[in-house]
Amino acid sequence: MLLRAAEPRDFHPIADLNNLFIATSAIHFSYDPVTPDELEAAWRATRERYPWIVAEIDGRFAGYAKAGTWRDRAAYAWTPESGIYVEDWARRRGVGRALYLRLFDVLRDQGYHSLIGGITLPNEPSVRLHESVGFTQVSLIPRAGWKFNAWHDVGFWQRNLAEPGAPATPIRAPVITPTQA
Repeated sequence: MLLRAAEPRDFHPIADLNNLFIATSAIHFSYDPVTPDELEAAWRATRERYPWIVAEIDGRFAGYAKAGTWRDRAAYAWTPESGIYVEDWARRRGVGRALYLRLFDVLRDQGYHSLIGGITLPNEPSVRLHESVGFTQVSLIPRAGWKFNAWHDVGFWQRNLAEPGAPATPIRAPVITPTQA
């Protein structure tokens, strides 16, 4: 499995994967499909601050993980939110774990202190993945979103990236070198 920085060519499969979750599940809270251009524009606007990492297996897109703004106020700058999606054919092959572990390394090197992951519940596979890589549930928001004619709870998990009490340092641009996992 190859883990590498996202590139413009990745936004068609990233959009396809997101749109599958948008159309078929409450895991993604959007109602409307996203376009590759929309996702690429979002990536371009934040790529000097937040990493997007793609996984390939035998040259085939298998999934991606990204970080982005969790909250806008200045004091939250050291805590981004994660997003992770894995193709159905690539699940249970270590793709999600590999993506997260690489994302943690990149974020830690940038100077981030913790990471937030939101999970629409119930979603036992996602809960297992997050907890297996060191996330701890920190909150539950009942009836946080309405999709497919039902209310859905959202849980938030947090993963520390730095030692408690470590001072804040300026956030650096992400450096993502291709690695084999």
